[in-house]
Amino acid sequence: MEQQQIKRGIINIIFLGLVSFFIDLSTEMVYPLVTLYLQTFASVPIVGVIEGFAESTAALLKVYSGYLGDKYQNKKTLAFFGYSSAIAYKNILFFSGSWVGIMIARLVDRFGKGIRTAPRDALVAESGEAALGKSFGLHKMLDMLGAGLGILIAYLLYQQLVKDNMLIDIKAFKTIFLLSIIPAVLGLVFLSLVRERKKNTKWGNRFTLKGLKLNPRLKWYLVVILLFSLGNSSNAFLLLKATDAGYTTSFVLLLYLVYHLVSTIFAFPMGKWSDRIGRHKLVVPGYLLYGFLYFGFAFLTSKVSLMVLFGAYGLYQAIISGAEKAFITEFAPKDAKGTIIGLYGTCQGVGILVASLLAGGLWTWLGARAPFVFASIMGLAAAVLAFLVMTHQFQDSNSLKKV
Repeated sequence: MEQQQIKRGIINIIFLGLVSFFIDLSTEMVYPLVTLYLQTFASVPIVGVIEGFAESTAALLKVYSGYLGDKYQNKKTLAFFGYSSAIAYKNILFFSGSWVGIMIARLVDRFGKGIRTAPRDALVAESGEAALGKSFGLHKMLDMLGAGLGILIAYLLYQQLVKDNMLIDIKAFKTIFLLSIIPAVLGLVFLSLVRERKKNTKWGNRFTLKGLKLNPRLKWYLVVILLFSLGNSSNAFLLLKATDAGYTTSFVLLLYLVYHLVSTIFAFPMGKWSDRIGRHKLVVPGYLLYGFLYFGFAFLTSKVSLMVLFGAYGLYQAIISGAEKAFITEFAPKDAKGTIIGLYGTCQGVGILVASLLAGGLWTWLGARAPFVFASIMGLAAAVLAFLVMTHQFQDSNSLKKV
């Protein structure tokens, strides 16, 4: 029976990975183009406002959707509803003709992300309890593989549809927006194959937040996440940095592709490695790498240096994603994993809201280097704080777990 559950769990994780593969393929076919498309209608501060509020929409919903998934055991339903927004997002983008329309599209997209992320991660956690880092790493690998393929398809389509690569071709953008709906539909098909583990819980005994106690190390680590996220503005600013340096749309797409390919290659082995050596031995170096990378983004603009920086940024994502989620999940109360994963996402999102608004302002007032220098400082500070929190031995039974 136990072997059957493990096998079912592995199949579940693969299906969930394929869901993310196709949805991210769809999303990343348009994400870098949306940032460039937006430049035809809005200034950098407006981009910061749109990205900030879009991410905050997702953030505020994550903890609530995680709680609903724990309470009503409807994680799959919530995930399906959230992933369905990917289709609505592309339709709104297709018909948008101003920054207001793009903002509405981004809000719809992030609304869906806020609904689906915590329940989906909780499904991954319950399907791969024996090796959390490996499970989240496998999911992240498929997620980033789909994203990388989406960017590659966007790049190839753009090359075919655009005659002058130095111009923003709105007609080509809209064609790609429309085609991106196809993989989103395939993602929903694979989600229908996922099985959710149901508990025979009576209504009166359903999960509640009343009396919920969190491990001290978990509480302080959530504070670290929030502080780190204050310097972790939207990836849109990395793309704007490349276009500000004078590079073409095609080259910017290639940079973003390198980022996703590197993350795809390393996500699974890094998640697996975190199961063996402990989470903090990856999370802390990951934050340090982030700090040094953003310092590089502030001052380096050559093609080779940007290619290296975007590749190393993909390595940072691979290092951090599996280990960080596994750490959060291990220290979350047994019946509140979705809620805590949602709270983790909310802390990230609130920080990114402030970071994106701040990045837009710093870019305008102090120049294009300023937001990246600030992010570098926050990343290095977070590395120090994460080391102190993750290695400190609290007087708590959970602190005996391997981290």
